Amino acid sequence: MGYRTLLRDHRGLLSICFLAMFTSSLGQSFFIGLFQAPISERLGFTPGQFGSAYALVTLLSGFAVLRLGPSIDWVPPRRFALMVMAALAAGVLLLTLSPWWGLGLLGLGLVRFCGQGMMTHLGNTLAGREFVAMRGRALGVVSMGIMLGETLLPPLMATLLVLLGWRELWWLFVLVLAGCWLPLLLLGPWPPAPGQRPARGQRRSGPRPFRDPRFWRLLPLLMTLPITMTGLFIYQAAMTRDLGSTLAVYALALTGMGLAKLPGALLGGRWVDRLGPVRLARLYLLPYALALLAAIAFGGHLGVWALMVGGGLAMGSQESIATSLLVRIWGAEHLGTVRATLSASMVFATGLAPALLGIALDLGAHFTLILGGMLVFLAFGWWLAQGLLQTLVSDKNG
Repeated sequence: MGYRTLLRDHRGLLSICFLAMFTSSLGQSFFIGLFQAPISERLGFTPGQFGSAYALVTLLSGFAVLRLGPSIDWVPPRRFALMVMAALAAGVLLLTLSPWWGLGLLGLGLVRFCGQGMMTHLGNTLAGREFVAMRGRALGVVSMGIMLGETLLPPLMATLLVLLGWRELWWLFVLVLAGCWLPLLLLGPWPPAPGQRPARGQRRSGPRPFRDPRFWRLLPLLMTLPITMTGLFIYQAAMTRDLGSTLAVYALALTGMGLAKLPGALLGGRWVDRLGPVRLARLYLLPYALALLAAIAFGGHLGVWALMVGGGLAMGSQESIATSLLVRIWGAEHLGTVRATLSASMVFATGLAPALLGIALDLGAHFTLILGGMLVFLAFGWWLAQGLLQTLVSDKNG
């Protein structure tokens, strides 16, 4: 059974998950970054103050995902999506209309929490939970919702800014998204919640990942890409300078990264279904490891292109591998809880990583040395997960 059959037989559920991933663009860094200057002016922040406030609301959204994300295991998905979309729209209204910076910052936090956090959580959890035989392919398809946003929205928003103000543009985008959600909320094939809400005072059943050694052995492997790629994005100027490249080449390489995500997602999803997520978890970071080696050894334009394309290939396949691996270890009925814990951990780590890299650069570290540290971290994460992955392979074969 291939992608054509999957799309034909399950287009309704795939549409819900895909739209959730695309809607998350509203809270993603690439989208908010397009409007950093007018948002800072609206809130009365300097660029430095905006950066600090952005880091703060990102960390708080991580805590909120950790606390509220597991509810998708017992809240009906249709109601969950409606609540998240309503809160996202409220966040946009607060951000664009509030006369007080405090409420505007609350709006920004809601946009980050509901967009990057809960919409992504909704799309990945539904696809990972409701599909069994073709879970990898389904996750690969829905992950293209974010890729579509990254590719389509920056040039579209830049063009529309010539005709509209930034606030009117945000309102228009929310209205378009609401128009897309309405028929799915009314007529979509929404599945039921897999569990029941814990009674008040009753201890929540299911896994507790932070108390499970398997989670900690797997976490560095799954966090390697988000942490290191965030560092490359944030410190692109230092990277291109030290590697002997230019920001113009970096901008072109970003397009290459976006294109590389597509085969990474589609092939990664197919291979997850054929080979299993455990075997692929051992291999999917290989393109990125080779890219880091090439950037360290050769630098220049080649190094920048290698980092973006190698990172894109690995990023495209990570979601289908990671979510399928969580289901393999902890089961689909508790996927919301485990995914929320993983998502929150990644938010915390990606919030702290730029600070650590900034300190290293302030101390005079050459970016090649930083890339070497990233490669060491990748190797450590791979090594730490090997015992668990070998155990999972042996259990399946046994």
